[in-house]
Amino acid sequence: MIQTALQKARQTYLPVLPSVLRDILNARCIRSEEKASVDPKIQTLFPLTSTQPLIRVEKGSKRNSRALQIGVVFSGGQAPGGHNVITGICDAMQSLNPKSKLFGFLDGPGGIVAGKCKELTKETLDDYRNQGGFDLIGSGRTKIETDDQLKASLETVKKMQLDGLIIIGGDDSNTNAAILAEYFLKNGSSTKVIGVPKTIDGDLQNAYAAIPFGFDTACKIYSEIIGNIARDVASAKRYFHFIKLMGRSASHIVLECALSTHPNMAIIGEEVAAQKQTLKSIVDSITDLVCKRAEIGKNYGVILIPEGLIEIIPECGLLIKELNQILAEAPSTPAASIPDKLTPPSRDLFSSFSETIQAQLLLNRDPHGNVQLSMIETETLLMSLVGKEVEARVKSGATKAKFSPLRHFLGYEARAGYPSNFDCNYCYALGFAATLLIDEGVTGYMACISNLAKSLQDWEAVGVPLASLMKMETRKGKEKPVIEKTLVDLKGKSFAHFVKHRGDWSLQDDYLYPGPIQFFGDAASTERIPLTLSGAL
Repeated sequence: MIQTALQKARQTYLPVLPSVLRDILNARCIRSEEKASVDPKIQTLFPLTSTQPLIRVEKGSKRNSRALQIGVVFSGGQAPGGHNVITGICDAMQSLNPKSKLFGFLDGPGGIVAGKCKELTKETLDDYRNQGGFDLIGSGRTKIETDDQLKASLETVKKMQLDGLIIIGGDDSNTNAAILAEYFLKNGSSTKVIGVPKTIDGDLQNAYAAIPFGFDTACKIYSEIIGNIARDVASAKRYFHFIKLMGRSASHIVLECALSTHPNMAIIGEEVAAQKQTLKSIVDSITDLVCKRAEIGKNYGVILIPEGLIEIIPECGLLIKELNQILAEAPSTPAASIPDKLTPPSRDLFSSFSETIQAQLLLNRDPHGNVQLSMIETETLLMSLVGKEVEARVKSGATKAKFSPLRHFLGYEARAGYPSNFDCNYCYALGFAATLLIDEGVTGYMACISNLAKSLQDWEAVGVPLASLMKMETRKGKEKPVIEKTLVDLKGKSFAHFVKHRGDWSLQDDYLYPGPIQFFGDAASTERIPLTLSGAL
């Protein structure tokens, strides 16, 4: 395989482990006496795994570890650093017992159901150390939930005599891990199931994991692009750039990128929801920005938009819920008959959209019954509505603004990038923590690394019961257990800093230009952690 110079250089990078994990043979798992609060409905669905204690990894006496057989799978979308989780698992297994074997299930959870896998050796993994993507074993979005899928998965782990199964994924994937852990226990399987938190959206958080892996790298990649666009804006002084960023339910990416680049406007979905802002109020606020900048001779700017905005705006969210219900009950409903099945307010809103936006709202749902928000051109919708409002104000003589918009969607550009040094180290530590939990013989846990804002040597390894992170949510018209997404904290320090300065950013060209991720050089450039995590604003 032909490799670039950077590929080869990154393969030689040696991730640094926190002190508690450096000598894994002398690490021990301590069960806390405190038990997390669990929803009564979740306890009913997960009677065997919902009353487990928190586990902390500490330095202790030497472990006597037998040879382990562990399976690992990537689930859901790509996130930078995934390969380092697997190399961490492999290296930890070899440190515990050199006779241990690691197997990777191919193309996501469907590989577990079908029993498709390959053995992963140190030699196999060497080319993937510190590399982006999930191409080592592929990924997929299969949700293991039917009786046949669960039975097939049980047969697979029994046949392979797996001691453990590590599922690397987001909230839905870790929900899958909880379901499999309970099912395996109920059916007498000795295979332990551990989840690892992954998603560039940043919305899989808990008290012991401030962010999932991949978020840091993705935000750095997006911020480089936004900074480049802002530099172009400051140079050409011509266009308003509407930049949509990943983030279905939460606006963590928008907030991090806003703090990193200082755009003229950044819409935070959680604020929209809290203030119950309407589509019209959002369009008016953008139009106001355009007109105010025009007054000082600036017919240009940069606006950041969260991917999930259209679902967060109250009246649009209600419309999408109604559409989801209609399509869940009758997936083949003709598009022409959809309006007749909507409530009057939703029908009026749906009819006001262009045919393109209407068609995008009706696209096939994802495996979890959700509308495919990345396929909805929210930025185009806003550009069109703002354009009409600016035109109306120009005709009325209220403004002389010139509005020339351009659209961008930053999504796939960051999902498989070279992981930052932070994500390389973070993911490698997650691999070690997950392996320790398997070796300890526990199941139904998420492997977490806490204290990420502190010095790397002070990071801590923790096992959090998956059931304690779950709630009941309506999916495809039915109540199902899911891990709750973490939203932007509107009372947090990062958001407060953003609110304090966004007024100045709106009119001043106070753009920041982060540039590309730095892998080599001074620590200030190479070891920088997310701004929303560090508090260094």
